[in-house]
Amino acid sequence: MSAKYIFVTGGVVSSLGKGLAAASMGCLLESRGLKVNLMKFDPYLNVDPGTMSPFQHGEVFVTDDGAETDLDLGHYERFTHAKLSRDNNWTTGRIYEQIIAKERRGDYLGKTVQVIPHVTNEIKAAMKKVAQDVDVAIVEVGGTVGDIESLPFMEAIRQMRQELGRDHTLFMHVTLVPFIAAAQELKTKPTQHSVKELLSIGIQPDILLCRTDRFLAKEIKSKIALFCNVEEEAVITAKDVASIYEVPLVFSHEGVDSLVLRYLRLEAKDRDLKDWEEIVHRVYNPKAEVTIGIVGKYVEYEDSYKSLKEALVHGALAHNLKLNLNWIEAEGLETGDRTYEEQLADYDGLLVPGGFGKRGIEGMLIAIRYARENKVPYFGICLGMQTACIEFARNVCGLTDANSSEFDPATPHRVIYKLRELRGVEELGGTMRLGAWTCKIEPGTLAHKIYGKLEVSERHRHRYEFNREYEETLTAGGLRISGSTPDGTYVEMVELPDHPHFIGCQFHPEFKSKPLEPHPLFRTFVGAAYEHGLKRRADKTASEVEMFHRPEKVGKR
Repeated sequence: MSAKYIFVTGGVVSSLGKGLAAASMGCLLESRGLKVNLMKFDPYLNVDPGTMSPFQHGEVFVTDDGAETDLDLGHYERFTHAKLSRDNNWTTGRIYEQIIAKERRGDYLGKTVQVIPHVTNEIKAAMKKVAQDVDVAIVEVGGTVGDIESLPFMEAIRQMRQELGRDHTLFMHVTLVPFIAAAQELKTKPTQHSVKELLSIGIQPDILLCRTDRFLAKEIKSKIALFCNVEEEAVITAKDVASIYEVPLVFSHEGVDSLVLRYLRLEAKDRDLKDWEEIVHRVYNPKAEVTIGIVGKYVEYEDSYKSLKEALVHGALAHNLKLNLNWIEAEGLETGDRTYEEQLADYDGLLVPGGFGKRGIEGMLIAIRYARENKVPYFGICLGMQTACIEFARNVCGLTDANSSEFDPATPHRVIYKLRELRGVEELGGTMRLGAWTCKIEPGTLAHKIYGKLEVSERHRHRYEFNREYEETLTAGGLRISGSTPDGTYVEMVELPDHPHFIGCQFHPEFKSKPLEPHPLFRTFVGAAYEHGLKRRADKTASEVEMFHRPEKVGKR
């Protein structure tokens, strides 16, 4: 049987949650026994987001095959069992790159290369590629309807409806129904205009997902249905929720999946969301709290660390804990009004994530030293592992000028330096060590205890590595290398055996964590942080009690 397609578009404004809507739709269809795949079209001209600023684009999500992709692919993987690759994320730049390569080779036999049919054919070929061996392919078109850059993608999905028919294609449009406080009314006009824009390019939506802060009353749904030419039951309340993991349950309550099955003439088993319901129950009914501080350089824009934040949430859910996550600007530890001890004293655990560039490095080193000396659970990821090695080299091994050649090319102690195969390579796009690589774990280490195995596969995105010329010096000082590549070339994990929980990894484990399958590194780190928090608060209480009962010294007359 050929695959069915669900096309997800957005209107009125950006950031309405098309990615979450697509991921939640995939979750619901999987709960009914269907096999799904998901893909994202991004209308910008960059070949991929690898060289884009995290302040503008958010994180770069990396797949097993080394593709640097949009962060929405992280939602797809967390909400479903789809195995994603570079075929699941296409930009305008990449589409045009392929077309120009074909034109240069003469593949078009001298024809004039045009948006229609050549660009739209390339887009349709990309969609069909991910629709093999699945029941449903969910295709998200980035941007907002009406954007000039998204028109080729809109035209391509319009053509798919013409080619495959209504039984094989479904248009799902995410739009906004705002509540105007001054008028105390929900307003449907933005949705009406958004659908009108879609109709002008030949697309009639089948289902409307209406983003709103409250459930839509029947009369509102009736009005939208009438003016937008859809069934009343196809007007769905996409209500704001406190946890993104509640979205599939909201959609199931609205019957979206049943509607999709009817429109696409699909047969499926009854919905089974028991595991998902349990996760949401834990979100709203934690047994206790844990407070984690993330010391980073992009903290004013949380989407820069989207997968990291979710992986920590997964780790907390594994222990039925509420996660209190505080974002600490690394530079603030260097120049803040308060001392770094005052800024870091109330955290149960500290984490330094990945990043690029010199800014904030000294602040990260301050936080790492504080965690090491005060036995605070520490987790370093990518740059967080590299800075942990630099801090240890400086403050334990006496190499006071130790650094990374990324931050100080003239440093006399290059504890971290550029990947050997990248020396002389100056281009930035796609030139890092990317994708899934095998890590061999040393027996008897904390890493071995956490994973319960001696070989794992994790995803990477880095340009610098640990310099093994300093291995003997650092290990003599007490650092343990607990993970390496099978050939021994690269250091993958380090830890401190005399610390309750101090571990760093060169890879990005957050990319593989899911709410139903928390990554063991995050699960263990959050658990260690919680235990440290209990001990810290108990010690503080005992100290206060002692101070209260300490007898006053009576001076002699």
